[in-house]
Amino acid sequence: MGHVSFSHCNDAIAIVWHSEKIGVDIERLDRNFDYKKLAKKYFKNDIKLKFDKKFILERWCAIEAAIKWDHGKLSNDLKHWKYFDENKELIHKKKNLHLKLTQIKFYNWNITIVSKNHLTDQKEIICTSSQF
Repeated sequence: MGHVSFSHCNDAIAIVWHSEKIGVDIERLDRNFDYKKLAKKYFKNDIKLKFDKKFILERWCAIEAAIKWDHGKLSNDLKHWKYFDENKELIHKKKNLHLKLTQIKFYNWNITIVSKNHLTDQKEIICTSSQF
């Protein structure tokens, strides 16, 4: 009947169902976190690294979705995932996994969905409460 993935933050939940195996993560766009420290620790090998909060949040959200897709652990897998802007792809260097990603900006949230293939032919349905 398909696959389900869900994620939550302090004021929202994202639930995604798809016929293909998927992973999802949701984060508030205005999330307060030490993005410079995170960038230096986990994204230091990225030649094009920008110490920009939006840049780091997008990558963090994508990698968390990929870890959910793989049923991995953040502490074990975070260092193995690499984010590629050009083709919207994530690669797990150790397991040689290749995932495509879709990122959606929806009101105050960044939602990332990952799968083996781009979900371009799928319609995204987002359900929210009336409180923003």
